[in-house]
Amino acid sequence: MGSPNFVDYVKIYCRSGRGGAGSVHFLRTRKNPRGGPDGGDGGRGGDIILQGNRHLWTLLHLKFTRHIMASDGVPGSRNLRTGASGNDVTVAVPLGTVVKVAESGEFLGEITRHEETLILLKGGRGGQGNDHFKSSVNQTPRYAQPGEPAQEGWFILELKILADVGLVGYPNAGKSTLLSVVSAAKPEIADYPFTTLTPNLGLVRYRENLSFVMADIPGIIEGASEGKGLGLRFLRHIERNPVLLFTIPADSKDIRNEYRILTDELNQYNPELMHKTRLLAITKSDLIDRELMHEMEQELPGIPHVFISSISGQGLMILKDMIWKALQETQEEI
Repeated sequence: MGSPNFVDYVKIYCRSGRGGAGSVHFLRTRKNPRGGPDGGDGGRGGDIILQGNRHLWTLLHLKFTRHIMASDGVPGSRNLRTGASGNDVTVAVPLGTVVKVAESGEFLGEITRHEETLILLKGGRGGQGNDHFKSSVNQTPRYAQPGEPAQEGWFILELKILADVGLVGYPNAGKSTLLSVVSAAKPEIADYPFTTLTPNLGLVRYRENLSFVMADIPGIIEGASEGKGLGLRFLRHIERNPVLLFTIPADSKDIRNEYRILTDELNQYNPELMHKTRLLAITKSDLIDRELMHEMEQELPGIPHVFISSISGQGLMILKDMIWKALQETQEEI
């Protein structure tokens, strides 16, 4: 998931198709020069449809396609012929896409399953031809229905990554290194803040051919919920993660305070995040000995924790066991 190609927010204009007009026509033949009405119905306009696609990870393909329009229905014609319907436009989106009305922010729906569909705009119905309006008192109706108008508007598509575990921590807390070690993901890793500029996903293999998905987002700093740093833009990517893994390095000056700051920022952004299962990984633990670990444990937050080192591999299997147990418990609660 390269930085230039990862797009998680787009604003698009959509318009469905107009319904075709009903036809005003009368049967005229040599044998029947004054036949009755035979105007056909108009075709329906095309719909705008969103469809989930598990092979997509970004909204990049919509970044430069700002206008999406379905075709109009064809008017009806003589001999009771119904006009052709307009072609629907199906827009593929990654799983985890949320749809809102741009002007009001109204939530319209979300796509979370492969091939799941959401009709964003319905095409207009075709008008009825004059054949529908004949009666005993009006044998020659000279009118038909127009087609229904198209629907249109601006919409916002936001991507919230679907993962089982979301990594939460300060910049340089070792999140990207951990993801690169326990999965096949290859995030950029360097010794400076905000190395991670886009979310990264990794499939973590577990015992007996099991697996779970871990997501790394840019580091959170104090004030992220107010727009500081890079965290605010990407915090929505952990809204769907049932388990949050807090990563704090062993050389932190105050692990408990750092954890408090992180949880405060999540709470200010979205209080519902506080209901998720929380775990703690003390990273870079190869820098300390067991005696110091024991001392530090007395000051840790009261959540399940493990000391790990992505360099030496210390505690990584214990971490996977802890995550898998938490995931199973969250499934039982659903």
